[in-house]
Amino acid sequence: MSSDKMVVLITGRGNNTLTDKNIIPVCDKPLLSYGAEAAKKVNGVSNYYISSDDDNILNTAHSLGYTKIKRPDELGSPEAKHGDAVYHAVQVMKVRDNVEPDILVIMMANCATIKTSQIEDCINLLKEDESLSTVAPVIQNNDHHPFRAKRIREDGLIDTFVPLAGHDIASNRQQLEPNYFLCHSFYVLRVSNCFKEDGQPPWNFMGNKVKPYIVDYSLDVHSKEDIVLTENWVNENKGDM
Repeated sequence: MSSDKMVVLITGRGNNTLTDKNIIPVCDKPLLSYGAEAAKKVNGVSNYYISSDDDNILNTAHSLGYTKIKRPDELGSPEAKHGDAVYHAVQVMKVRDNVEPDILVIMMANCATIKTSQIEDCINLLKEDESLSTVAPVIQNNDHHPFRAKRIREDGLIDTFVPLAGHDIASNRQQLEPNYFLCHSFYVLRVSNCFKEDGQPPWNFMGNKVKPYIVDYSLDVHSKEDIVLTENWVNENKGDM
């Protein structure tokens, strides 16, 4: 395995529908602290950063040993692309701190359902194959399969999102090809293979060779109900984080 320079970057903006969601208490700890602490247990990391437009988020992560990167306001808006915020952070690392990551572990501030072993597994998979651009956790969900998804047309009637006319598509989810969604928990990037024009949309910054890492459960917080579910997971996994 190569000895790449490895950096952890937490990302989280302050402009959210759930106020202060990235630092909202979960089992008496700020939400972002769970991912931050899981990443701190990974061997071989040289630097730890937090990118945000929000001073409270920056200060909370800084208290956990993460160096602040204050992103510009336009990268803190709901319309801002995550990849642009990550790219900005990488440029700050290089120009301001003379830190050039080979492997970048991106941690989402609003997800606590992350285990150190999962991060390490993804890092090892990336190191084993230098052609990969990213290793990312995914979760299977055939309930929301693209063949079952509908859009509303201009005439007010529903239609399929993808062309299915002439194809015999099962309505039973168990008979459909397994469908996976990208988890919004963490990603492990080989920087030299990412941030290119040929990246796979809509997360183009992750490059075009993204290896899946299948997990059983993942939850990124967007509501008060998600907080309760996250607390349940934390309590059930205290000895395995």
